[in-house]
Amino acid sequence: MTERQRRQRGAAVLSGIVAGVCVCAAGCAWTERVAEDGRAGDPVEILHRAADALVAAGTSKTRTSMEMATGGTRVTIRGQGVYDYRRQLGELKVVLPQDPAGASEHRPITELLAPGALFMKNRGAGVPADKWVRVETSTLSDGNLVTGGATDPFAAAEVLRGTRTATYVGRTEVAGTAVRHYRGTADLTVAAREASAAGRDSLRAAAKGFATARVPFDVYLDDEGRIRKVRHRFSFVNGRGADDGRAGQTGRDARHGHGGSGGRRNEAVEVASTTLLYDFGAPVDVRLPAAGDIYAGRIAED
Repeated sequence: MTERQRRQRGAAVLSGIVAGVCVCAAGCAWTERVAEDGRAGDPVEILHRAADALVAAGTSKTRTSMEMATGGTRVTIRGQGVYDYRRQLGELKVVLPQDPAGASEHRPITELLAPGALFMKNRGAGVPADKWVRVETSTLSDGNLVTGGATDPFAAAEVLRGTRTATYVGRTEVAGTAVRHYRGTADLTVAAREASAAGRDSLRAAAKGFATARVPFDVYLDDEGRIRKVRHRFSFVNGRGADDGRAGQTGRDARHGHGGSGGRRNEAVEVASTTLLYDFGAPVDVRLPAAGDIYAGRIAED
């Protein structure tokens, strides 16, 4: 090979590399521009579609945190599990906080989330350890947005169908994933009207049961429009909402049994519910209990 041929071949290789770098740079710039242009859309319309993006994703793992403040006491209930958005079925292990005396934590409560129903195991209150408690979520005055000590992940997304006002805050990260942060207020009455058939009655009950149907929120969407983190702030009056004495009252247990006096009746109670979603496409196998495994006896009072 002559020196001239070597120079020509080298120039061709260099030209190809430069072209490749330019294409990559252009592509990277385009990707970043698309990601940034998420703010250019109407935030309200974007958030109205967030629940549909989860259905398209199919499944995910989830972590939940519910903070309650009442009577000068603040408690936190944590959960972890999986959820199938197409079947609207999920399973969580929910851990109550320690009691004021510092006693060891209670056994995790297993919760199965299903359309219109909440199943709880290790519920306590006189329920045998091998039995489940079943609660119709539409009969709960908070629609199970608070009662179970964790907000059903799909219900949390469907609340956003009622978004009335929202603003784009900016780009950030959640657990290493690039996300777009939105802040706004949803109306539970509107959310109930726009929700899936399975979630409509529960959200309608919540709209009537809370002190206000307006729910402030912060939500973080990835570049596929999927919720990675959402934080709702609910408000109800003690003696209403999640404090109506029904069997599934994990949130009530935390306030009354493990968080002090629980506050005076007719006192405002603030609840912040945070839901993290990750590992989309994770396998989910939720099996609801057989009728014979559901407890039919009386639930002991706190």
